[in-house]
Amino acid sequence: MTATGVGIVGAGNISDEYLRSLATYPDVRVVAIADLDPDRARAQAERFGVPEAVTVEQLLARDDVEIVVNLTIPAAHAEVALAAIAAGKHVWGEKPLTLDLATARAVLDAAADAGVVVANAPDTILGEGIQNAHRLLAEGAIGEPRTLLTLMQGPGPDAWHPRPQFLFARGAGPLFDIGPYYVSTMIQLLGPIASVEAVGQRPRAERVVGSGPDAGTRFPVEVDTHLSVLTRFASGVVGTSVYSFDSPRRRQAFEITGADGVLEVPVSGFDGATRVLAGDDRETDWVEVPPPGVHRERGVGVLELARALRDGRAPRASGELALHALEVMLAIERSAETGTAVAIESTAPVVEPLPTEWDPTASTPHGTAPSTSGGTLPAPARGVR
Repeated sequence: MTATGVGIVGAGNISDEYLRSLATYPDVRVVAIADLDPDRARAQAERFGVPEAVTVEQLLARDDVEIVVNLTIPAAHAEVALAAIAAGKHVWGEKPLTLDLATARAVLDAAADAGVVVANAPDTILGEGIQNAHRLLAEGAIGEPRTLLTLMQGPGPDAWHPRPQFLFARGAGPLFDIGPYYVSTMIQLLGPIASVEAVGQRPRAERVVGSGPDAGTRFPVEVDTHLSVLTRFASGVVGTSVYSFDSPRRRQAFEITGADGVLEVPVSGFDGATRVLAGDDRETDWVEVPPPGVHRERGVGVLELARALRDGRAPRASGELALHALEVMLAIERSAETGTAVAIESTAPVVEPLPTEWDPTASTPHGTAPSTSGGTLPAPARGVR
């Protein structure tokens, strides 16, 4: 297919990963980059061979930009998305979708009214690792899923990130910075979530920048940095999760226990083998299943959105899925504040795994990208309720 024109808004640290990977996908082409800091945009354009560094207004006015990739800080996600939608652009956003449900629904409703599509990170759910686990689960590798255990523990990004302040501000913390990877994977593999119950802690009121030009600078912590969560899925599956920036021990886990075994999902990145423990309870019976297919990196969600638009179907990492994940995270936050369980009102579409032959490095003709999602997209769906 003809390469889809992409414009990037936000030239911060995360843009390195997007620009590097998008250059390897022939079905998309980055034509411009914009940032509030023009020098930073120019530096990224020169480094990664982007034709032009422009203002946000100039980027949104370009006819060759079909998809706007919104890499701004969480507090600016809604403003930039709404501006792009008003300009008639499709939007791929970094996580979270927005900072509150009303704004998230306003973004999806605006997209529906404008006839454009919103999709959202994290696109690790499209990586070969999680997709492999998704197929194994769908094929019955562990029987009917019953319980879930996820752990995300570490000391926090303040020790290494040169500008970590925003990661401890409203809309971030372990829940909103790392949580989307886990929550989106939960929804992708196990379906919509019905309710959550949580407790939280904020042991330190301040943190210290540990690296870069601002090293030694103290800054306030505005969110809980440790949360323990109980999750009930609409299917009846129950889950236990920990999200923490307060542990000196780094630990990540994502385990689904079914009627006939355990599935260990590689949730921390795009690749990684799935481990399966089937049958009895002997630990020596773990089987490692490497993922088939071509490796993918950050930005694959932009590519999958571009192919979905050409094929007239909904993207897998849809705005509806991102809104459901956002409501779940906001409910976790509210439960930790109130000490009560919180019901989830929204739902999420069922999405089938990508076929094993799906190749991000291929140039696909218009309308022939392989798909098993089954859904078509005659018009974008309005914000789910």
